[in-house]
Amino acid sequence: MKRIYIILIVICLLIGAVIGLGYLSINQRVTVSDTTRIYIPDHADYQALVDTLDTHHCLPSHTLFNTLARLRGLPNHVKAGSYLVKPNMRTLSLVLKLYSGNQDPVRITINKHRTLGQLCQFLGSKLQLDADSLLSLLTDTAFCAQYNLTPQTIIGMFSQNTYEFYWTIKPTNLVGRMNTEYERFWKERDNRLSDLGLTRVQVLTIASIVEEETNCNEEKPDIASVYLNRYRIGMALQADPTVKYAVGDFSIRRIKGSMLKTDSPYNTYLYAGLPPGPICIPSASSIDAVLKNKQTSYLYFCAKEDFSGRHNFAATSDEHIANARKFHKALNNRNIH
Repeated sequence: MKRIYIILIVICLLIGAVIGLGYLSINQRVTVSDTTRIYIPDHADYQALVDTLDTHHCLPSHTLFNTLARLRGLPNHVKAGSYLVKPNMRTLSLVLKLYSGNQDPVRITINKHRTLGQLCQFLGSKLQLDADSLLSLLTDTAFCAQYNLTPQTIIGMFSQNTYEFYWTIKPTNLVGRMNTEYERFWKERDNRLSDLGLTRVQVLTIASIVEEETNCNEEKPDIASVYLNRYRIGMALQADPTVKYAVGDFSIRRIKGSMLKTDSPYNTYLYAGLPPGPICIPSASSIDAVLKNKQTSYLYFCAKEDFSGRHNFAATSDEHIANARKFHKALNNRNIH
């Protein structure tokens, strides 16, 4: 009889332990006060996962977390990714989230990157992918040809916008996603290309020059008209931003004569026609300014002498020379070289 009592007591204790564990697993919550993002890289083991959670002060109880993790099989099922741990999140929910690999996407804003190298370094700093591997992919002629692009033009596939990616996205999948966005962007714009007699890449190339010339959206159609007019009559574009690109120094404030002699296909003072590809990632406003195809007689423009960021436009070289003299005088007065 005594033995039966002991067995009953043990059973009751076990039932109590199970109920207690169940209560804790349901009600115990993480200890973060603000939403916290954690990163679990490829090949991370369970201890690395626990260390990461511990570093961010996510775990109120290692014992409970380890118990729940082992019951679910997490130690042998760690999945790389970026996960948000939210205030008041249950420990059990966190275990299940990590086990299932239910990542939270990373929001990334792509801006006016000028070179593939800059773009890849930026994306590499935001995602797990290796910047050099992405750059190698984007400079591979055969790979670019799959999208009817070249290493010089594929930067035009990327658009200024905010996107959501999984942190573990692979380079090929990233490019595929950007191509989907690229096609979506052009779907409602392709019908304007026939009026211009230009391809997407040509529009993007001109738009990239417009993007570098001004931040004033109201002026972009006028600046675009200058380059379209020059291109149509076979006049050299003579775009200062292309010289900066050719030199490789985007901090230049004043183009000097020696820079104009830089031997590069991007130097539109030396080489007629369009550069081999975009000199930056243009914004939608710059692209639409080119597609607008504003009809003007302008062949020249020059920054205003008040340094407002706006420009004086001219149809003749005499008008332009007069505008340029005013601007260069203002540069000299401010000792800008």
